[in-house]
Parts: sequence; C-alpha cells; structure tokens
Amino acid sequence: MNLKVICSGSGGNAYILETTTGKLLLECGVNFKTIKKELGFTTNKVQGLLLTHYHKDHSRSVNDALKSSLEVYTSKGTADYLSLSHHRLHIVEAGKQFNVGDFTVLPFPTEHDAEESLGYLIYYKPTGEKLLFATDTYFIRNRFNSLNYVAIECNYCKDTLDKNIEDGYIAKGMKNRLLESHFSLEHVKEFLKANDLSSVRTIVLLHLSYHNADAERMIREITELTGKEVVVAEPGKNIELNLCPF
Repeated sequence: MNLKVICSGSGGNAYILETTTGKLLLECGVNFKTIKKELGFTTNKVQGLLLTHYHKDHSRSVNDALKSSLEVYTSKGTADYLSLSHHRLHIVEAGKQFNVGDFTVLPFPTEHDAEESLGYLIYYKPTGEKLLFATDTYFIRNRFNSLNYVAIECNYCKDTLDKNIEDGYIAKGMKNRLLESHFSLEHVKEFLKANDLSSVRTIVLLHLSYHNADAERMIREITELTGKEVVVAEPGKNIELNLCPF
C-alpha cells in the first residue's frame, strides 16, 4: 500500500490510500480540483471517502466529492452539521464496521470539538494489512491489536506551546482549545505505549502545527519509544506502507 499526502495541517487535510485493487480517500479538506489532480484526474478507482468530522480543513470539498459520484462515509453528527443529503452518503456509527470495496472499516470515537468525530481502523482484505487513522483528538479510549501502520495526529509539543504563549506568539485563549481538541506529542506517546505495536511497521505523524510542533523532535522521541519507522506527513509525499521486508 501507499499513503499519498495531498495536504496535512490546519490549512487542509487530505490523503489517498492506494492499493493494487483501488483507492480510499481519507478526508477532503482542500479544493476538489487539487484532489482530482492527485488522483490522476479520474475517480474510477476510488472506492470511498472517509470523513472524520465537519471542520472545513477536513471537509471542504465533500459536496464536490458527492457530485463526482464518490461514496462518502461519515457520522450523522458530521452529515447534519454540513447539511449533507445524497444517495451516495452513508451514515456510519462508532463500533459498527462496514465494507468499502476491498476494505473493512471500523469507526471509533475521537475527542474533538466537533460532534460525533471519528477515527477509522482500516483493514485491507486482500493482504490482511491494518491501518489506524486518527486525527484531531486529544484522547482515544479504544485500544487496538495487530496494527501494521499507525497514521495519527501529532499536533504540538506542550512545552513549545507554553513558550509561544509566554512569548506572546500564541493567544492564551488558544491553549485550552488545543489541549481539549488535539493530540500533543506527549499524548501520542502515551497512546502508543497503551497499544499493541508488535506488528507495526510504520508510524505516520499527521496534522503538525506550524508554530507549536517540532518534526525532528517528534520523529526522534517516537522512534526511541517504539523502535519503529516514523514519518511526518508532508504535502506531496508518498509514504510506502510495506510489511516486507520486516
């Protein structure tokens, strides 16, 4: 499999999970023309779009995706907030798995300032590979076994955020919003320690803050903690997700 990063961050989020049998679009927080360009100007091989929540940096082009005949999967809270209504819209619930082409997907709840925000455990049936996709959350209550890849938000370093607030670069009012809606480096490390990483090959860090993150530090500390390959999602990057050689 391959994870193509279209965009990752507060300016927009969109990723393409590519396999030999089809593609899965994760988020659509950029102009749909940009997404189509990255898809090679065709949506024929896209088996579905998974949308985590309704904030514009994740959902900007969802109506264009529906108009382009993409099957869209999201929660009722997200659909209601965005006033989505279409025969290709599928309402999904945390804890209830569903099939999208060659994928089996299990939604799980995330903790964000958006009603019914979700993360997704994605199982690719032809090879049995498992990808965890979680972004825009400060806590994940579920625990996961036998993961192969983890794509997870790592938005900020708390000490960097505190220093930026002290120096006046970040408004004090932003601190609680970040603490109660986004994953810090410290929280990501705690989450990883609480889960089964024995079969994990690659950890992809998503949605890094422009001002409050330190990519090199995040890679270093998570690599030291897990012993796994750690990659930051950068626009235009193609991240190979391979189990072999392990």
